[in-house]
Parts: sequence; C-alpha cells; structure tokens
Amino acid sequence: MRQEFKGLGASRGSALGRARVRLPHALEVAEEHIPESQVEAERARLQRAIDTVRTEMHALRQRLHGALAHEIGEFLDLHALLLDDPELLQGLDTLIRTGRYTADYALRLQRDRIAAVFAGMDDPYLRSRIDDIDQVVGRIHAALHSRENGASGVAGEILITDNVAPAELAQLQAQGVVAIVTAAGSTLSHSAILARSLHLPLVVGMPGVLLRVNDGDALVVDGGSGLVVVEPGPQDLRAHRGREREYIRERKELHRLRREPTRTVDGIDINLYANAESREDVAEAHALGATGIGLYRTEFLFLQRAELPDEEEQFRAYRDVVLGMSGRPVTIRTLDLGADKADRTGLVLRDEPNPALGLRGVRLSLARSALLETQLRALLRASGYGPLRILVPMVTSREEIREVRSQMKRIARELRTQGHEIADHVPLGAMIEVPAAAIALPGFIGSIDFLSIGTNDLVQYLLAADRNNEALSDLYTPLHPAVLRLLRDVIRLAHARRKPVAMCGEMAGDALYAPLLLALGLTEFSLHPGTLLELRRVIRECDLTALRGRLPLLMRARDRAGIEAWIESHRPNA
Repeated sequence: MRQEFKGLGASRGSALGRARVRLPHALEVAEEHIPESQVEAERARLQRAIDTVRTEMHALRQRLHGALAHEIGEFLDLHALLLDDPELLQGLDTLIRTGRYTADYALRLQRDRIAAVFAGMDDPYLRSRIDDIDQVVGRIHAALHSRENGASGVAGEILITDNVAPAELAQLQAQGVVAIVTAAGSTLSHSAILARSLHLPLVVGMPGVLLRVNDGDALVVDGGSGLVVVEPGPQDLRAHRGREREYIRERKELHRLRREPTRTVDGIDINLYANAESREDVAEAHALGATGIGLYRTEFLFLQRAELPDEEEQFRAYRDVVLGMSGRPVTIRTLDLGADKADRTGLVLRDEPNPALGLRGVRLSLARSALLETQLRALLRASGYGPLRILVPMVTSREEIREVRSQMKRIARELRTQGHEIADHVPLGAMIEVPAAAIALPGFIGSIDFLSIGTNDLVQYLLAADRNNEALSDLYTPLHPAVLRLLRDVIRLAHARRKPVAMCGEMAGDALYAPLLLALGLTEFSLHPGTLLELRRVIRECDLTALRGRLPLLMRARDRAGIEAWIESHRPNA
C-alpha cells in the first residue's frame, strides 16, 4: 500500500530502488562464557576481525582522492586510531582471558565502559566521540560474523538507517546504494556535505522511518524535497522519471559552462576559486575554468604518518600545485592541524580538553618553530614557479601575523643567499574564522595582503554551536543576523582598504546562498570543484547591481525566517 513520508532533503537527486533497513548497532549480545581451552582461539578470532576491519578501512582510504580524501579521510583516520587504542584492545583481551567471555560479549562490555567515560565528560565534542566508538565496534562485530557491516548485496537498494557516518558514504555508493534515508541527521552535517559531493541522494530527519519501512519495499526518494514514497504508484514513477530527466538536463547544461565566464547579467565578473588538496583536485579545477586555487590544504602531507615531511617533499608538492594551475594564482594554507584530527607525528597534544579551541592552526605552527620554518622555506621556493599566496589559519591577533611575516622575510633573504629563485613578493593572508579576528580586523588589516573567510568555524564559534551536534542543528546556521552583520563588516572593511577578500567555507559553495553573498559584497568564492559549475550557473543569472540595492532589506531581517524569505524572493528567476 502506498505511503508517503516527508523528511529533510540533504542531497539532491531522485532514486528508485528496494529498501534495505539497517537497525542501529545496539549490540544486544547475551552474556556467554567459554571454557579455558577456547580462550586462545577466541582471542585469535577477535584479532582476525580487527585485522579485517583495519584492512577494509585502509583499502577505502587508498581509493579516496581529492577533497573526499580530506573529508572522509579524517573520520577513517580517527577510526584507525581507535582500532589501535591500547585501552580498547587491552580491555578486550583481559575480558576474554580473565572473564572468559566470548569476543562478542567482551566487545559489548568494553564498548559500554568506554562510552560511560565519554558520556561523563563535560565537553560536548568529546561526548560526541561515542558515535565513533559505536561505528568502530559495529565494524568489528560485523567482521566477527563475516558480514560487511550489514551492507552486502545492496546494489540498487536504498539504505534506511538511524544515521550514516561520513566514512561509510563512498563505500556504500561503490557497493551500489542509490540513496540513503536516515531517521536522524542534519542537512549541515559532514555526511550531508559529502553526499552532495558524491551526488548521492540523501534524506535526513525522518523519525520513525525504521518502523514504517520494511526490507524489500519499493521506494522513490527525492533528495531535493525530502519526499519518500513507499510502494509508489504510476504517478509517483512518472514524477521520478521527470526528475531524472531534469537532473540529466541540468548536468548537460552545467557541462557547457566549463568554458564560460562567471559573469552576472549586469556584466560584473566574479572570481570562482577551487578548494583542493591533491593533484586530482587541481586538474579538475583547471579543467572547470577556476580562477585559481583559493584554498590548498597542506594537512594531507602530515596525517597518517610517523615522520614529518621534510622541506624537499613539501616543496615538490607545492611546486606541482603551482605548475598544475598554469599561471593562475594558488593560495596555500599553512598547517591547520590540531588534536581534533588524527595525527601520528606527535605534533599535537593528545589530551586537550577542547581540541576545537586548543593548540591548532597558526598557534601550533608558532609553538613548533622548526615546523613553520620548514614549511615556509618550501612555500617560498615554490613561489619561483608561479603566483603563490600564503594563507595563515586560526588567526586571532596582529602579533601572530607579524611573527609569520617576520619569519617569511628572514627566510626569503636566506633562500636568495643560497641561490634559490623566489618571487619578489609573496602575499600573506589571514583566515578570518575566529570572531575575535573579525572584530579586531581594523587593527591588523594593514599587516596582511588578503583575507579568506572560513565560515565553517566562524559560524560555530560565533553561535557557540557545534555543527556536528545534531541537537544544535537548528541553531547552527549561517542564516543568523549576527553572522550576516559580521560578514558584511569584514567584506566592507576589506574593500575599503583594497584588500582582496574571498570566502572558502561551506557557505561559499552552496548556490542557494550566492545571491545573499553577492549582496553582501563578496566577489571571490572558493569552493569544492564539484559544485563550481552549479554556482557559476546561478551567478550568471544574478543581477549584482539589483542585489546590492536590496541589501538594506536583508540587513533589517531579525531572524532566520526573515533571511530565508529574502533569499527566496531574490533567487534567480524567482
């Protein structure tokens, strides 16, 4: 019988398939003991399961590249570290050896012990790590029973689950999953962002879906509107086919824009830069006609390795990015590593109570002087091969920028003395992602050459709302009057002081926000290459002069609803 449910559309696309219901990993395992003679065999069985999971995650990590490697890789790296956590492994071993429990029950007991410790912590970020524990434990439990985490044989199926981890998405798509529907989740979560990058339809926020849909039900999922139809009728199937034809038409239209300028209807050119961290990203950005690279992340050189990359290795990586863009400007961000990212180099502190507010970004670089010097030497050497800019993350004060610039000048003199060819001038910029930097910007804007606004951190720090905390999904939004006022003030000041200003956060890559950002005065966007053409299409339909004339109306909005109403009324062709 036909049923219709409505959730939140998190990733556009229309899918038709069979339902595969995956219940949460509750690990309802009965207590079971084994005789002493089986202890060694049970320990070996558990170790094989752990090795299987480690191999699976390594294989998935190797298949990823580009921006997905950065986003999904962070979660895979964290899960890999958990697999090597002595507390987890030793606790399991002890439970089997001394308690003579089965591996399944030992896994449940150890999971509950660790979760209780995390649940008792004051810091919301650390409490949220329980989800990572559950995902790792769920993988091990599945491997104990030779299941692929409940996802075997899913080609052509639509996964119905309580939630989905970012690290699963690429794997599920590769196995043939055509769409995902979750009971929980947020349209602003990492999973939603990655689903959009993968063009995998995703509907979130549908409580009760696990009880309303059965394995094998035929489903139509519209990832744009959030509509899910169980046992669709002829009209539903026609609507699905119509959406598919529309998406195909859109993709063809976007493909034609690869060589077209990003120019508004009133003739104003807008710069679209690409975020990147690999050669594949750089090649894609070049092919799509990006103005340049607006954010090149350097963390990938440091993650998942036991030794620091030396100057020569870094130099070759940065030089290749510059050469890959054939004269278009490249902005490379210095190391933005902190305790919230998996790191085996020993650089970051392991027990920071709040990693998001800890020793990260420029703070870490200045605290490790040799680290910063090596990176600056490599960057300055790469500047001899084409236009390169250096971007400093997590800036909060004028002193930090002045210290980095002082070191740049000293290192540049040394390199020239040593016979290296470097650019006459390498622009130095600051990430504006901390509210203090945005507010104090008038006092240090003269010390920088350009700005890049990182909205992901800026929004969550300004609103005191973790964007990965589902309970705060309604609060975490860039469509807050305080966020818009801060963005307007930063952009206005940059223009008044003739400093280039770009935006490289997730907000810049969402075509829905393009008219709003243009009205605020933004003319430089830096975004994932996969969304560049869609943003170009929307900008080409915008009248910049008209949008800026309507800015006062936008700034008078008192709440999110008012801002959303402005966006809706100013969408191209609205």
